[in-house]
Amino acid sequence: MIVPRRLAVVLSHPTQYYSPWFRFIANENRCALRVFYLWDFGVTTRHDPRFGAAFRWDIDLLSGYDHEFVPNAATNPGTESFSGLHNPTLPVRLKTWKPDAILVFGYRFRTHLNLLRWARRHRIPLIFRGDSHLLGQPCPSLSKRLLLRWVYRHFAAFTYVGLANRDYFSFFGVSSEKLFFAPHAVNREHFDPRLPTYRFAASELRRRLEIPADAPVILFAGKFAANKQPLTLLAAFASLNHPTAVLLFVGDGELREPLRRAAAANGARVRFLPFANQSEMPVRYLLADVFALPSRGHYETWGLAVNEAMHMGVPCLVSDRVGCQRDLVTDGETGWVFPAHDPAALESSLARALAAVAGDTTQLRARIADRVSHYTYRQATEGLLSAMAHVVP
Repeated sequence: MIVPRRLAVVLSHPTQYYSPWFRFIANENRCALRVFYLWDFGVTTRHDPRFGAAFRWDIDLLSGYDHEFVPNAATNPGTESFSGLHNPTLPVRLKTWKPDAILVFGYRFRTHLNLLRWARRHRIPLIFRGDSHLLGQPCPSLSKRLLLRWVYRHFAAFTYVGLANRDYFSFFGVSSEKLFFAPHAVNREHFDPRLPTYRFAASELRRRLEIPADAPVILFAGKFAANKQPLTLLAAFASLNHPTAVLLFVGDGELREPLRRAAAANGARVRFLPFANQSEMPVRYLLADVFALPSRGHYETWGLAVNEAMHMGVPCLVSDRVGCQRDLVTDGETGWVFPAHDPAALESSLARALAAVAGDTTQLRARIADRVSHYTYRQATEGLLSAMAHVVP
C-alpha cells in the first residue's frame, strides 16, 4: 500500500478562500494534510484596522480538515508588523507531525524566517505560495532584489497563482522548473447563481433598495480605501449621467463619509449597503450587472472578488493593476480593462460596460463561465500536488 505524503501548511490565520480549499484537498485524500495556523483572526471577533470595526467570518472555516493553532507569543498579534506572528513552538509541533514537505504562505514575519532556518537544518523541503506582482511598480531596489533572492533560495518549489505572479517569481530568479500553476480560486459551490434562495433574496434586496427591475447596477464591494479608488469610480459614474443605471457600494472603511457626501452632492443614483459577510455576498453579486474593481498601485495582488463575481455570472470592470486581470478579465471578451491612473479611461470603459449589458449577454456570460472554470480548487490542488511530487521523490 502506498502511504500518502504528509504536507504541513503554515498559514497566518483561517480565511474564507483557503479553508474550503484545504477541505477539498482533504476530501481528495491524495496527501495527508495538516494546517498550522499562527493566529486566530477570522474565527474570533477581532478589530480589523482596514475596515475600522470588529469582525469575524460567518462561515465555517475549521471543519473538514486537520488543523491546529500554534500559540502566538507576539505582544501585538497580527499581520501588520514583522513581529506580529511569533510562534516559538512551531518547530516542535512540525517535528512531532513529521511532514514530508511544508507549504508556506508568505515570508514577511518573524515566524517565517525562523521556519526557513529550521527547515534547512532538518532537510525538509519548502513550497512557497504568494500572490505578489510588479504591475505598475518601479524596478525593485537592489537591496530588495538581494533579500528576496536570498529568501527564495530556501524554497524547493513555488505555486504561482497567475501570470503576473509567475513573472514576479521569475524576476527574482526563480527557475521555471520550480514553478507550478496553482491558481487562486474560491468556493464555487457557495457562489452558485442558480440557487433559488439567492435569487429570491436578491429580488427582495433590490425592492428594498428601490432599484427598478430594469435598471443596470454597477457593484463596488470591499474596503472603502484610496487604493481601491471608489471616489474615482463615483466621479466616472456621475459624469456618464446614465438615464437609469445605479451604482451600489457595499462595504466600509475610511472613505465612507467622503463617498456619501460626494454621492449626495452630485445627485447620482447611488446606494450604500454595509459590509457584507461571506454568507451575504452571493446575493449582492446577483444584484449586479457589472462588478467594478478599479484598484491602483500594487495593493490588489489578485482580487478574489473577481472570481466570486464571475462564478455568479457577472462581468467585471477592472484596472490594469489588478493582479488577476491578465488571467480572468480580457477587455471586450470577459469584461473591461482600463489604465489605473486614467479617470477618463475608467469613464469610457464604464460606458462600454453599460452598453454591453443593455443587450443580449448570453455569449458574454458563456465566455465568463468558461474562463473562470479553469480557476478552481481542483486546478489549484493539481498544481500543489505537482509541486509536492517535485520536492518529495
